[in-house]
Amino acid sequence: MRNIMMTALLVPLLALAGTNLTPVTVVDTEGSVRPHHPVAQATRDGSGGPPAMFVGTVDTVGGTAYDWQANGPAYRCVVNSEDYGLHVAWMYGADTANFPDRNIRYNFYDYALGEWGWVDNDFMLSGVNVYTDRVGYGNLDADPTTGVAFVSAHGGDPIHPIAARDQAPGAGFFEYSDGPDGYLWSYISVDQTPRIHCHMIDDATTNEVYYTKVDPWDTWLTPVAVAPPQPNPNFPNQNVGASKVSGNVCLTWEQNDVNPDPGYYRISTDGGANWGAPTELPAPAAYGGDTATSFHISSLFPFYDRSDGLHIVTSVSPVVEGSGYVIPAQIWHWSPDNSPNWSHITTAGCDPNNLLGAVGYNAIYATRPSIGEDGNGNLYVVWEQFDSSNVETEPPGYVRADIFAAGSQNNGQTWGAPVKLAAGGTASLRFPSIVDIAHDDTMLAVVYEIDLLAGFFVQGENAPTNNAVVCQWVPTSEIPVGIAESPLSRLPARTEVAAVPNPFGSRTNISYALPKAGNVSLVIYDATGRPVSTVVSGYHGAGRHNATWDATGFAAGIYFYTLSTDDTTLSEKLILVH
Repeated sequence: MRNIMMTALLVPLLALAGTNLTPVTVVDTEGSVRPHHPVAQATRDGSGGPPAMFVGTVDTVGGTAYDWQANGPAYRCVVNSEDYGLHVAWMYGADTANFPDRNIRYNFYDYALGEWGWVDNDFMLSGVNVYTDRVGYGNLDADPTTGVAFVSAHGGDPIHPIAARDQAPGAGFFEYSDGPDGYLWSYISVDQTPRIHCHMIDDATTNEVYYTKVDPWDTWLTPVAVAPPQPNPNFPNQNVGASKVSGNVCLTWEQNDVNPDPGYYRISTDGGANWGAPTELPAPAAYGGDTATSFHISSLFPFYDRSDGLHIVTSVSPVVEGSGYVIPAQIWHWSPDNSPNWSHITTAGCDPNNLLGAVGYNAIYATRPSIGEDGNGNLYVVWEQFDSSNVETEPPGYVRADIFAAGSQNNGQTWGAPVKLAAGGTASLRFPSIVDIAHDDTMLAVVYEIDLLAGFFVQGENAPTNNAVVCQWVPTSEIPVGIAESPLSRLPARTEVAAVPNPFGSRTNISYALPKAGNVSLVIYDATGRPVSTVVSGYHGAGRHNATWDATGFAAGIYFYTLSTDDTTLSEKLILVH
């Protein structure tokens, strides 16, 4: 089973497809905006406090030393019950000797009282355990009518899914319903009934995906498998999204035993009673030439908006000649109601020489997107994205991640420029989850972990630390929802050029980044220094660009490509093989 994409320090920068890719080099937002409702600032330990830079305000809602929150994609961990409050959940553990205290922890922001339910001077004690026994790997949703929280997890012996239901909105007194034995990694979404829809993995093989539901409470459907010969995920990367206004349910997963990895979805229109056939998601046109597009292990996130429209957001990575790479990673949005179905949100990468550390276990340069909306129908996506130059000082020196967001005002057909919501500074910000719907249509909540040492202790990458779990309140006005609003501060910071594949057979894609507009030439030279092909010549705007050199008819051997601008000249070697 392949759990880790290639994370070597020298990672080829693959060519970007298209000409309208949004730059992602951003300048930190200065200052902060207080939310429109009073939010209590939780007391936090000095080492686990707010990020070094953030937009809006940050509340510490809890903590965990169990720094690995999910194996695969982002899951819903923050839900707005507008008439009651905000629900937040995360995986907790403080005893790092095999984590006998592992649990799902819960906190609640009461809109009427203007405060969090469980806050302690020691942030590791904030929140309340959902379960009485050791459990793990679950998520959160809420009844859209009553505002009561539902939480999932797996635990017990034999292992099985366990659903928890609160007694009242924010009460923190849960009752439990045990699911069928032999299943784990049970993630849920709740519809308007409320039925609990659960997507899980078979424990015997740990690679077969199953669906079940709890309807009514404490009554579990016999698990239904994806019938052969339909592909299974071969890793716990399944996800689920249920409509809050109809019987629509969407299951997603990524097949992890091929390369490039395909993505799949399956839809029920009657509350999970009947299911359509698994359907392969056609990969977005993320890369060009010989570069294939792969859905990443931490990618697919399904969501039904309040108009019952289906959205899937995903992270994808490049594959060249059977090898997968972590850069450039891309975030995309898919909707069956749009034409074309796919829309590009962002491309994130850097010159491979500038990637000063590995991204670590089950990650690419930008990944784990989740999606929510406001009452005006605007969509918002958040994801974790690495900073190539921000490297953990503790060996082996993983790069740290920040939190980014983008918005759309036209059902995801186009997206505004990415905004850096939070920069970790000397910490790494991981596993973000955006609220399903903005509070009062103006305030988004984003929950994530502040990992004090980049690289996960649970995966053997670094030492354990007590990490704050925070809720960041972000005004919707801080996230542009139109392409025209892209500021110049988000242009590339430096001139860059890279060719992939290299060595190549007949064609290679050359990507180049320009921090400002000007005259540009891209010329191919042979080994003697004689120019043999002019690929680009003329005036070009600032941003990221792509070109292709077709070397058909040229002799095999060593060549050089030289990018010249008004200020800079960069030259690199090419190897042509036949």
